[in-house]
Amino acid sequence: MILIGLFDSPFVRRVAVSLRVLGMPFAHEAWSVGKDFTRIRVQNPLGRVPALMLENGEVLIESGAILDYLDELAGPERALLPARGNERRRALKLMALATGAADKALQLVIERAFRPEDKRHAPWTDRCREQSLGALAELEQLRRAAPHSWLLGERLLQPDITLGCALTFITEGAGLSLDAYPALQAHRAGCEALPTFAACYLPFYTPKT
Repeated sequence: MILIGLFDSPFVRRVAVSLRVLGMPFAHEAWSVGKDFTRIRVQNPLGRVPALMLENGEVLIESGAILDYLDELAGPERALLPARGNERRRALKLMALATGAADKALQLVIERAFRPEDKRHAPWTDRCREQSLGALAELEQLRRAAPHSWLLGERLLQPDITLGCALTFITEGAGLSLDAYPALQAHRAGCEALPTFAACYLPFYTPKT
């Protein structure tokens, strides 16, 4: 398999970390949605990453769909997302909050990178910041309430991976502080200390117009 995209994207990174956690070998094409946009569109007409090229030539797009495939490939005993019931719904909610916070942080990055300062719309950026921080506040409470090492137990699962990747992007990419969220700070630190995360880390680089 070949994973396309830079590891400073939380969506690309959560796929890469998941592949390593599951012990699935893959090649990596560090293509940027900026300078490699045309090349990426050959694999994904949207020009977005991640994209995962399978050995049979099929290309999967969007991180959620890719992660679903990886769980199917891994089988029910090794899958990183619970298969059904309350645990699955809880996991999906945690992931929705984490990816939503990261997506709103991405909007802040886009405003900073691609709009001149006098063209930025403060009500929009304020709203994105409020939405991202609102999700973080909820995740802080949920992380504090988790009685185990990780969000759903003693095993690192997809909500943990997704949250860890999102938190690093939110702080390094969008520059939002986690000072008010000690449980999330600890979660991020615990994830980043793992070899599977360290192997898929890229310092955030703000794109230039």
